[in-house]
Amino acid sequence: MNVDKYPLIVGGTSMVYEFQSEGVNGKIPKLIIYRETNLHNLYNLGFGDKNEKTGNIDDNVITNNGDSQKVLATVASSLLQFTDKYPGAMVYATGNTKSRTRLYRIGISNNLEMIKENFEVFGQHKYGWELFKKGIEYEAFFVKRKI
Repeated sequence: MNVDKYPLIVGGTSMVYEFQSEGVNGKIPKLIIYRETNLHNLYNLGFGDKNEKTGNIDDNVITNNGDSQKVLATVASSLLQFTDKYPGAMVYATGNTKSRTRLYRIGISNNLEMIKENFEVFGQHKYGWELFKKGIEYEAFFVKRKI
């Protein structure tokens, strides 16, 4: 992806990534965490502001830092690095609210052709999973790196 993105600080296991959003509200630390699920090779992608007191993700904050495209490109960049380290991984993601899930859907839709260069993208709606299509209101997403 040749989209502007932030530099990532990668944890030792390549499951934790940190970066700083820089925009109208200043510098805001962000976290991306990939967590194993109880299904083989399925990981959950967690993303949000880094709570400076706890060191955990706060995914309830609405930052509005004016750099959402750059932030989403940075998350996508972490996905490339993560699947380099874990090539068979499938990654599941959803927003913690309908509006956040909608934001992710819009980000995927706007960058679908670039994403499809490296990943298969699926969306979940009330009838099940399907290959991602623009214009469908999905409840969750998962991606798998193309081999």
